[in-house]
Amino acid sequence: MTAVQSPPAPPTVRRHPRTVARTGLCALVAANAAVVAVFFVQAGFGTNALVLLGRLTGLYAALLMAFQLLLVARLPWLDRRIGMDRLTLWHRWLGFGLLWTLLGHAVFITFGYAEMSSMDPVNQLVDLAETVEGVLRAVVALALILVVGAVSARRARRRLAYETWHFIHLYTYLAVLLALTHQVAVGSTFTASSAATAYWYGLWGTAFAAVLAGRVVLPLRRNLRHRLRVSAVVPESDTVVSVHITGRDLHRLPARAGQFFLWRFLTRDRWWQANPYSLSAAPDGRGLRLTVKAVGDGSAALRRLRPGTRVFAEGPYGAFTTLHRTRPDALLIAGGVGVTPIRALLEELHGHAVVLYRVNTEADAVLHGELRELALAKGAELHLVTGPPVPDRLAPDELSRLVPDLTDRDVYVCGPPGMTAAVLHTLRVLGVPGRQIHHERFSLAG
Repeated sequence: MTAVQSPPAPPTVRRHPRTVARTGLCALVAANAAVVAVFFVQAGFGTNALVLLGRLTGLYAALLMAFQLLLVARLPWLDRRIGMDRLTLWHRWLGFGLLWTLLGHAVFITFGYAEMSSMDPVNQLVDLAETVEGVLRAVVALALILVVGAVSARRARRRLAYETWHFIHLYTYLAVLLALTHQVAVGSTFTASSAATAYWYGLWGTAFAAVLAGRVVLPLRRNLRHRLRVSAVVPESDTVVSVHITGRDLHRLPARAGQFFLWRFLTRDRWWQANPYSLSAAPDGRGLRLTVKAVGDGSAALRRLRPGTRVFAEGPYGAFTTLHRTRPDALLIAGGVGVTPIRALLEELHGHAVVLYRVNTEADAVLHGELRELALAKGAELHLVTGPPVPDRLAPDELSRLVPDLTDRDVYVCGPPGMTAAVLHTLRVLGVPGRQIHHERFSLAG
C-alpha cells in the first residue's frame, strides 16, 4: 500500500449537470405532451369514444417514437451529462411504453370503427388496410416494432449476439418512416391546422436531424479530421494488451479521462465490429491509449494489430468524468480491468484521492505499477485489495475502515457488474449521497 498525505484542496464549485440535463429532458417531454393535447382538442372529438382513444394513443405513440430517436442520437451535450448507459436504459423503457401505446392505438381504432360499421374487428382491420391510405403501412410498422420488442426482452436479448440483435433493431428506423407516412396520410390532428402540421414536421425533422448529426455526421467529421492509426501494441500481461493510437490535431478531440469510444480497427476481419473500450490514460493531445483484457475472439485479436492500422472511432462517450464532481476529495474504486478509466481519472483529478483496486490476486492487478507511480506523484492513497470474491473485501465495515471520511468524497466505481452492484449497495448502506456516487456501464446500446 502506498499512502502519502496531501493538504486539503480548496472546495470545488458544485455543479449538477446530470440533474440539469434530466430536468431539461423531462420539461421538454412535458411541454410536447401538452402541445399534442392542445392540437388533439382543436381537431375535435367526434362521436365514437374508442376512435377518440385510438387517436389520442396514436398521437402519444408518435411523440414517444420521436423522443426515442433523440435518446439514441448520441448527442455530445446529453451524453456527457447523462451517459450512454442511462440514455440507453431510458430508450429501452420508452420503447416498451411505445409498444403498448401503439397496440392501444391499433385496438381502439379497429374496435371503434367495427362498432360503427357493425363488422367484426378482424374484417374491419382488413377493410381499413385495403381502403384507407397509410393503414397497411401502419400495420407493417406495428409488426416490425413487435418483433423488435420481442428480441429486446431480457430473456431473448441474452440469447442473441449483439450483432444479430443490432441488425434486427435497425428495422425500427423503417418502422418509424412507415408510421410517419401513416400519420401524414390519415392523421386528422396532423392536418387540423397549419400550426399542427408545422409542429409535427418540426418534431420529426428535429428527431431525424439529431440522429443524422450524432450517429453519422459527427463521427465522420471527427475521423476525417483526426485520421487515427495504431502507433503501438504493448502487452501488459498474458491476457491484457494496451493499444496506443495517434492522429492529427488530437488536441481538438473533446475527450476526457473516464470516457470511452466505440472502436473499429479497419482490418479485413474486424472493420465491421465496434467495441466499447475506455481510455486507460488521460488524453494529452498527442495520443490515446486503451487497455483491454482478452475475454473473447475480438478482444484477443487486438494483440495481433499492426502499427499503422487505420482506426475509426465513435465518441468520446460517457458521463464517468470529473464534470460531475460535487466534493473536493474523491474515492476511486476499481475491479479487474475496470481500472482503466479509474487510472485515467486519477491523472485528471484534483484534491486528495483514495484508490481501492480490487483483484483476486496481485498478478491480476493490471497497470498497478502506473497507479502506484501516479499515487506517489499526486499524493494519493492506493490500496490493493486482494482475495476471492467471498468474503466481500469491500463490505461496509471494511470500506469504512479503509476510508473513514468516504461520505465526504465523490465516489467513482468501475468493475465487473457483480462487484459494482455490491459496492453500490455498500455505499447506500453507509449513507453516501446518491449525487456523490458515479458509475457507468461501458457497453453498446442494448
